Formats: sequence, C-alpha cells, structure tokens
Amino acid sequence: MRRRWPQVPARQWNDWRWQLAHQVRGASELDRFVHLTQDERLACSEKDPAFGWAISPYYASLIDPDDPTDPVRRQAIPTGAELVPHPEESADPLAEDEHSPVKAITHRYPDRAVLYATGTCAMYCRHCNRRRKVGSPASSPSGAELKAALTYLRAHSEIRDVIVSGGDPLSLPDARLIALLSDLRAVPHLEIVRIATRYPATLPQRITGTLASRLRALAPLYVNTQFNHLKECTPEAARALDRLADAGCVLGNQMVLLRGINEDPQMVKAMNRWLLLHRCRPYYIFQCDPALGTAHFRTPIESGLEILRALIGWTSGLAVPHYVVDLPGGGGKVPLVPEYLISHQGHSWMFRNYAGRQFTYVEGAPAKRR
Repeated sequence: MRRRWPQVPARQWNDWRWQLAHQVRGASELDRFVHLTQDERLACSEKDPAFGWAISPYYASLIDPDDPTDPVRRQAIPTGAELVPHPEESADPLAEDEHSPVKAITHRYPDRAVLYATGTCAMYCRHCNRRRKVGSPASSPSGAELKAALTYLRAHSEIRDVIVSGGDPLSLPDARLIALLSDLRAVPHLEIVRIATRYPATLPQRITGTLASRLRALAPLYVNTQFNHLKECTPEAARALDRLADAGCVLGNQMVLLRGINEDPQMVKAMNRWLLLHRCRPYYIFQCDPALGTAHFRTPIESGLEILRALIGWTSGLAVPHYVVDLPGGGGKVPLVPEYLISHQGHSWMFRNYAGRQFTYVEGAPAKRR
C-alpha cells in the first residue's frame, strides 16, 4: 500500500491525522505517482472553487497509475466531463437547503433528520451530491450553529431518527465527536442515531481501537458507510469494519451506482459477500443523484435492476440491498425492484421466479359462513 510513500514510517501512515494533513491536492503532486491523462491534468488544475478535489494518501495508494478506467481512480480524480453542464443537474439536487430550518439540519421526512456536522472529508468523491459544501470551511457549522441544531432536535419530538453526516463526521476529533453523539443520545425521543461515513473505505485508519471503545459506550449506534467497488475492500477496510462491529455498531453499506465503475452484477455480488463477512449489511444501491458535473456517472435505471436480478435468489437475501432513487427536489427515496408478477385473476396470481420459471400462488379465499 505504501510503495508510493516509502519514506513514510508505518506509525505515521497508520495515523489518520497524518493522512488528513497530507491529502493530495495538486496536479504536480498527483502526477508523481499516477500517469495522468491530459484531460485529468487539465481538470486537476481547474481553479473553479466548486471543482475542488483532495485524496487521502491511503485512497490514492489504491489507484492503478496506468489505467484511466480504474474504478478507484475515476471516483477520486476529476475529469473534464465534470465541467459539461446538463439541464437536469442542480447544485443541491435533493433540495436539502430548502428543507433546512437551521443551518446544520435537513428535515425532509416526518420522523427523520440529517445533522450536518462538518464539511471536512478525506477524499472528495467525484460523484458527491454535496460537492457544493464538501471541502468548504464555510460549510462547517460553528459551535453556536450546532447548539441551534441540537435545540431544534430537542424541540421536535416527532424526530426519532437522526443521521450525523457531512463531509464526514469522523473527521471530527474524538472528543468533539463523542460530545456531539452524547448530546444526541441525551435527547429522549431520539431512538436511533446514525453515523454516515465513508472512512472505512477511504480512510480506515480513522477507526482506531480508542474510537471504537468510546463508541461502544454510546451503543446502539448505526453506521452507514459507502463501498462502491471490490477494490476498496482491503485488509485495512476489513479491520475498520470489524472494530466497529465489535464495538456494537450496526453496519450498513450504501453503494452509489456509477457508470463504468460498479455496473457489473458479479462484482457487486462478491463485494456484498465480503461486506457480510465483516458484519456490514448491504443496505442501499443508490441511483446517482443529478448533482452538477455528474452526468457521466449516471447509469440507466435498468443497470440497477439488472444487478438486483443477479442477486435475488442467486445469493443470500442478506446480500440483496434496496435499489432506490432519491427523487430530485426533495421527493425522498423510492424503491425499485425487478418485475416478477406476470398476471393475476381473482385469487390466482402468476409469478416468474428468479430463474425464469413460472409459478401460481392462490390466495386463501375467506370461508363462507353457514
């Protein structure tokens, strides 16, 4: 992993703070260990603040230096395609700001809310639907704004589930993170506290033994992460997931479907099996949101349905996630499933199973009273 940073001692390499402090941020630095295409080089030099990018050394070490189609590389390194405008795209595709009663809160669903804890991230995913915020110091809430967010949550007893998101909330130092989670745990009507983090995939060094033990004291915590390709499933990532699971965290994966990166159903099946081995349940496949500059990542809906057809019945139901579209404009998530119902008449229903065979199911007719 460290062959491109041979001078860095293992102690530093495995320190998440060193990783954050040494993010790759310049084209000349990136060019030292990746053979950039001309398109990538020009995109990396783009000065538009909305086009920011950064890569943790760990995640950069997973990149194939010679293959522009490498799935890790395409998620991390910008290309000129991001500068091509498309009319269906928006800076805020899910209308999070429209549903933000106070700066750090998005409240779209009746009983759930998102708490935006920080704009800091170890790696700026090129498909990120919050690219308008991530990496911008101005987007991180101040202490006063976080207090206002907690006040809002305390005042709204209908909210029973809060998702701590960002950026990446695990970018916060242990003390600040634990204090925030403890404040949420103290709100009586908050039954579920979730952490949305990509760090098990992009900065697994963050999941230290100390952090895991401190999270254990706040159990139950739900941790939703994002692995998008089997290449991200490294021994370091496995150790991070195992530590979180051992600490009592309930783990779920939210894969974003990306054109040319993870449309292969067999790869997704192998990745989901790996996740289950490390006690992380495949939870969602997300259709890529229409954020600005992401058109080249978005797939046909049929690609997601094809993945489900390759999973349902062919592997454990535990390895089959929900495939959802988070509707633009704040409409919320809607699930999509392959069509297995052929027809029905009266109490008789005709189905096609996962292998293409047809079966009839007859509903129990209500008994006639004498």
